[in-house]
Amino acid sequence: MTETFPPAQTSSLRRLVPRIFSRAARRDDVEQLLRTVRTHHPKGDLSIIERAYGVAEGAHRGQTRQSGEPYITHPLAVAQILADLGLGPKAIAAALLHDTVEDTGYDLDTLTAEFGDEVSMLVDGVTKLDKVKYGESAQAETVRKMIVAMSKDIRVLLIKLADRLHNARTWGFVPPAKAAKKATETLEIYAPLAHRLGIQTIKSELEDLSFAVLHPKLYAEIDSLVKQRTPQREEYVQNVIDAVDGDLRELRIRGRVMGRPKQLYSVYQKMVVRGREFDDIYDLIGIRVLVGSVRDCYAVLGSIHARWTPLPGRFKDYIATPKFNLYQSLHTTVIGPGGRTVEIQIRTNEMHQQAEFGVAAHWKYKERMSGGKPDAKSVDTDMAWLAHISDWQAETADPGEFLDSLRFEIGAKEVYVFTPKGRVIGLPAGATPVDFAYAVHTEIGHRTMGAKVNGRLVPLESELTSGDVVEVFTSKNPDAGPSQDWLGFVRSTRARSKIRGWFTKERREEAIEQGKEAIARAMRRQNLPLQRLMSQDSFSEVAEQLRYEDVSALYAAVGEGHVSTQSVIEKVTALVSANDTSTGPIDIPQIGRSRAPRGGDSGVLVRGSPDILVKLAKCCTPVPGDDVMGFVTRGSGVSVHRTDCTNVASLLKDPERVIDVEWAPTTKSVFLVQIQVEALDRSGLLSDVTRVLSEHHVNILSASVSTTNDRLALSKFVFEMGDIVHLDRVLNAVRRIDAVYDVYRVTSS
Repeated sequence: MTETFPPAQTSSLRRLVPRIFSRAARRDDVEQLLRTVRTHHPKGDLSIIERAYGVAEGAHRGQTRQSGEPYITHPLAVAQILADLGLGPKAIAAALLHDTVEDTGYDLDTLTAEFGDEVSMLVDGVTKLDKVKYGESAQAETVRKMIVAMSKDIRVLLIKLADRLHNARTWGFVPPAKAAKKATETLEIYAPLAHRLGIQTIKSELEDLSFAVLHPKLYAEIDSLVKQRTPQREEYVQNVIDAVDGDLRELRIRGRVMGRPKQLYSVYQKMVVRGREFDDIYDLIGIRVLVGSVRDCYAVLGSIHARWTPLPGRFKDYIATPKFNLYQSLHTTVIGPGGRTVEIQIRTNEMHQQAEFGVAAHWKYKERMSGGKPDAKSVDTDMAWLAHISDWQAETADPGEFLDSLRFEIGAKEVYVFTPKGRVIGLPAGATPVDFAYAVHTEIGHRTMGAKVNGRLVPLESELTSGDVVEVFTSKNPDAGPSQDWLGFVRSTRARSKIRGWFTKERREEAIEQGKEAIARAMRRQNLPLQRLMSQDSFSEVAEQLRYEDVSALYAAVGEGHVSTQSVIEKVTALVSANDTSTGPIDIPQIGRSRAPRGGDSGVLVRGSPDILVKLAKCCTPVPGDDVMGFVTRGSGVSVHRTDCTNVASLLKDPERVIDVEWAPTTKSVFLVQIQVEALDRSGLLSDVTRVLSEHHVNILSASVSTTNDRLALSKFVFEMGDIVHLDRVLNAVRRIDAVYDVYRVTSS
């Protein structure tokens, strides 16, 4: 549960969690920044940093942060974080300018002209979208924009993480509710992204600062417990370090042995999620050994196992099989002096840089290897999950669904399985052979028909575990495709989006063919000149009139029953007749009985008076097939109600104004329909319902949603519909949505 605190508690918070009240140090900030960049890039062009600082300082002049400091302290601090990570001059320049386009009059075109396309792209990637234009979806769309930019250049995300880190250090000066919201977003999105990029230093600090804001008293309590036990723990750790140092000297291996600091948020997670006692967690000793080569890593491992007994099943070799974020290390747990458990990590110095600074260290290495030019593609190749995230974000239209999927994708624990040729594939925990198939290639996923795990045939819904060797069998049938049932057990966002996309495309192609065939059949039945009509451009104009993207969308609408064939034929023949006067008008035979002209487009006739204005009552939204009655209003014609409408009793008190009416819908008739959807509340439910309605070309006029205490979601939608037969299709489609247990038409307000 999130703890919030009123402004009056600010002083006590300052005492409990001073880290969120950090102020930037001003002494020679720019000189310190330049010195740091020069250390990592001795031949780099530092003039671009000086120019960027000049522009940023001028643009932000007069602006202050909520801590009271000049605004320029923020971009300087962000640039310093990136310089410490080892990024190059252009990324540092972009960091200095990252808020100018968003918060000052300095525009992107001017920035591009002065600093070039590369810096401009980095700045634009972290610039927030306009909240006025995007409304509630602005945050989700801003994150989506950043994801698109980071798939082209990972430095976009590094700048955003540094920006969020410095802001987190000053959350103490922000209104508590806003700070809590930002801290929650950081734990759900930005800290997991830092973990995915392998930047442990940023990930750990973001988690601890967010923890401090959301649970200040718990943070202070755990901090106090850690400090109380620090002296005894440090003495024990030093004894272990001395023993390992002695082993290194015997092996004649040069290396460093150090203790590993405990992260407060990590301690809290183990206490809450795993239900462990503080003493159990904190007594777990961790040390790290840094050596010069991979050969030395394994030599040290052998020496430690010879000294202390290793715990079975606790050895992990991430050097031979690196993690998804390129992390490499040997992990082992032994029974150390006094019978206490000791966790030991063994890695080279380069691996340590990678573990602490992740993709930033990787980027710096790529820059060196490519002669100073960033090589984004090589980073993307090594970190395939970036490409996966970029792929499925393009296929997810709904902002809420996108954010939910992103949280799952970056926060999910992974399992590592192998292809028959030994290639490692990372998948979310609980993944199945179908997830594996889609991770290898989309077409392999679509055509999957069976699977072997470790040489044994298994059902496609079987859960995979780390170390499994997976082989899938594919169908040679060119028309083979996924099963709708797969959506019930796949775990990866990529597999889910690819399966949904396949069914959407298949349904559309089938509907297009059905629509084409229906129009051709109707024309032949009415003895119309098929060749002359079908070869005209009139279908494109009719599609535009009916607000469909193109002719294919119009055919699909006819095939799915959203538009009647007769309506399309009438519009096409009218256009052809108007455009081709030399051959005269084309007569279309009327289908069914002839009807007298009537007023409006309600689909209802007043018996004996066809010219009277008629409108359908909104209180009971009658549609063709309902038993209806008419009521003569004062000045607004005849109002049509269902005979079981709640207002009928009061209308019958004035019997001389009650009148007989009958249904007489035409192709132009439009009816209001109100439905209620009852479901178990879950994340993404509303977006799923609205997506299904939009797929059926339903024009939603209003919607209301409420959730009860027992997690039941009740949603009401009012929409327009031309062909009432289409309503059953819509209700059936909504009923098939996961967690929906009932959907029905509402006939009273």
